[in-house]
Amino acid sequence: MDETRNVKIQVSGLSKVFGKNPKKGLELRNQGLKRPEIFDKTGLTLGLSNINFDVYEGELLVIMGLSGSGKSTLIRCLNRLIDTTEGEIIIDGENIPALSEKALLECRRRHFSMVFQNFALFPHRTVQQNAEFGLEIRGVDKAERKKIAQDSLTQVGLDGWEDAYPDQLSGGMQQRVGLARALANDASVLLMDEAFSALDPLIRKDMQQELIELQARTKKTTVFITHDLDEALSIGDRIVLLKDGEIVQIGTPEEILTKPADDYVRRFIEGVDMSRILTAENAMRKVRSTARVGDGPRTALRKMRDHTMDSIYVTDNDRKLKGLLEVDAASQAIEDGAEGIANYLTQDFRRVTPDEPLQNLFAMFSDKSFPIAVVDEDQRLLGVVVKGAVLGELARAGDQ
Repeated sequence: MDETRNVKIQVSGLSKVFGKNPKKGLELRNQGLKRPEIFDKTGLTLGLSNINFDVYEGELLVIMGLSGSGKSTLIRCLNRLIDTTEGEIIIDGENIPALSEKALLECRRRHFSMVFQNFALFPHRTVQQNAEFGLEIRGVDKAERKKIAQDSLTQVGLDGWEDAYPDQLSGGMQQRVGLARALANDASVLLMDEAFSALDPLIRKDMQQELIELQARTKKTTVFITHDLDEALSIGDRIVLLKDGEIVQIGTPEEILTKPADDYVRRFIEGVDMSRILTAENAMRKVRSTARVGDGPRTALRKMRDHTMDSIYVTDNDRKLKGLLEVDAASQAIEDGAEGIANYLTQDFRRVTPDEPLQNLFAMFSDKSFPIAVVDEDQRLLGVVVKGAVLGELARAGDQ
């Protein structure tokens, strides 16, 4: 568990057996039998077996697997649309499987909004009315629910479509309405079950990007179900990979790709373009030396010579990147009798954040081959990336 982050949902020892006498299925599971053997002996289906994971506050967690892996069963257990056979699902201190029907209803209203694959819109209601539906059921005042729904429609880019009906919208726009309805309910967790699977590929890509941006703005805790590895890798902060009702691996997209847990995961990730997943942080190295913006040209030139460099990044006292000084510019400053280097810096270099995909870095290397600067959100210099490091990181990943 990451102790620096708040856990929103904690799933412990969760199992689900479909059929009569489910405890018999668990007994056989505990004896070491797997799903097919249990079914052959009893006719019982072990939908989920001993599932354990946390969902962090503000995280976009992807649960993925092939058909029959148990992913849709799992998301329905989270809000108890399906009753569990054993285990705990704790959200903000409440154990969902143990709640009374009344308490469960209140828990769902507070904590869960769901977005479905088939949009689940009311065809006779306008976009605005669809977005308001959950608030209407809860008895929210008409004026208030109208404002809340309009705000949520704005968030998903549907300004001006309030009076349209679902059949007047494209598939992507209909899914935006479903997303707006979920946001309007202001539940603490967004559950998305194959939400983009019915969309055309290009629209699907657009919706994935919009979800990433929306999640970054709203910090909404999101659990997203998909069978599509590319989708999981594109949107997930972490991925829970299921097979036959059991967790095979939990990790970040990078961990899944570079440290597969077993042969099943290795087969699953075959053919993935690693340059799209690995980031500048993977190839970043420490800066051998930097100059300070208050340094004189001789000091900067000595640092370059000591480290056999023909250019040097210049920062202020807070490590914020101010520019790059080339050896010729430093020599010119000395010739000009300049006391400082501030007027001799160039901005003709590339800077990226640590999460910049490696595939974007190749085109950034100029003819001068300056290392690419890696900076944080405050423009503090974290390290540099050189071309050889990019190629080396991809080669290592390919050998995994």
